Amino acid sequence: MSDWDVIVIGAGGAGLSAAVSAAEHGAKVLILEAEKEIGGSTQLSAGMFTAADTSVQRALGIQDSPAQFFQHYMDLNQWRLRPGLIKTFCESAGPALEWLIKLGVDFPSKLSTNAHEGGLMQAGVEAIWRGHVPRDQGYGIVSVLNQHRLAKGIDLLLDNRVDDLVVRDGHVAGIKIGGEEIETSAVVVASGGFAHNDYLRKLYYPETLEAGEDLFIVAAPGSRGDHIRFAESAQAALTGHGWGLLMVTSYLQRLHHWQSGFPPRSRIYINREGDRFMNEDIPYAVSPGIVRDNGNSVWNVFDEKARLALPPGYAHWTAQRVKDDAHSGAMLSAPTLEELASKMHVPADRLMASIKRWNEQLPHGTDPDFLRQATMHNKGDDKPLDPIAQAPFYAARTGPAELVCTHTGLVIDNEARVRNASGSVIAGLYAAGEAGGGVLGNRYVGGGNSVANAITMGRIAGMSAAADAAARAH
Repeated sequence: MSDWDVIVIGAGGAGLSAAVSAAEHGAKVLILEAEKEIGGSTQLSAGMFTAADTSVQRALGIQDSPAQFFQHYMDLNQWRLRPGLIKTFCESAGPALEWLIKLGVDFPSKLSTNAHEGGLMQAGVEAIWRGHVPRDQGYGIVSVLNQHRLAKGIDLLLDNRVDDLVVRDGHVAGIKIGGEEIETSAVVVASGGFAHNDYLRKLYYPETLEAGEDLFIVAAPGSRGDHIRFAESAQAALTGHGWGLLMVTSYLQRLHHWQSGFPPRSRIYINREGDRFMNEDIPYAVSPGIVRDNGNSVWNVFDEKARLALPPGYAHWTAQRVKDDAHSGAMLSAPTLEELASKMHVPADRLMASIKRWNEQLPHGTDPDFLRQATMHNKGDDKPLDPIAQAPFYAARTGPAELVCTHTGLVIDNEARVRNASGSVIAGLYAAGEAGGGVLGNRYVGGGNSVANAITMGRIAGMSAAADAAARAH
């Protein structure tokens, strides 16, 4: 007889939520974490959590509902996701956020203008503000969940990577690790995505290859795709091929924004024809597609005034780094726009016309073509943009290159139960977070979508696994 009713693979946001939730429902739980510390990608994130009809929204007089959230979620994803699963997610995200608040995570009831300030913000493409930012970021969520793990006596083994699942007569009966088998009534796979597995990225997210040497990965190091291996053992179905969050960024950024810094506010994105083609501040949920439509590699153009305005203290987006890269040739630079256009291999007249139009409009608060001032206003930024007029001028290679998360995961149902290719439930197997496919779709809905998925579906997986274990015990 096993010492544990439920074994959770992974100690990120999804795994910790599953473990605490299972323990709340009476299960004896063990967490196995492949890395030397807990937290996964959740700990590295801002912790933003997208949810509808929450106490935070109500305190700010914002009316919202799971039905509105569902409609928006499905429409943005072109209804390419299973409506039943998404309906469950949208109805359960709000209660999952309230659960975190009850556990002790602080989501301030105030409006926020950026992902590093606690409060509620418009972070995606939603008309209603749903991005809940905890005061202590992703670290705060992980810390609170870990406190409750300790309080509930949930066992945790770090630096223990699960080799495989134990599968008997079509149901999962435990895990294999270090040459041994550990039996259990239910296994929750919450091992993250596969961002750090080059082979799996080629198979399931080949778009990441197009970024070439500019690709950098912000997902946790443990995101090696172990769930794909488990799927083979259990004959589980996979979904979400070719989907993930690959954010638009310039070549020099190699870390999270709060470490790398941010590009200049007064910047213009130029395509191969020399034209401005997009609002430079639109949500990252949709910007990669627009950049791909324009050749997948575009130019971020700005001037000397913008360079000098970059704040110090960051790793990459600093005035000195831009100067150094311009000197080395890593970033294009020229004393005139005509020379810069030549280096960019775009028509000089088109580039100059684009910047002339910018200078006539955006510094005066208007952008009839792309409405950038409206997007900035929604972020609480009403400060006028500067003209792009002070030499020298710069152009940084830019494209979808910042890999945040991958969306190919085990097919799960409304109870986070894993299913096989014929749609049958695989007894004893559950999945959540990036390892559980079908919630994160072809379009990343908004700020906090992945954290909400991890916590919400992790909590559901824990409840379901505990119920499964209790039923088997009787």
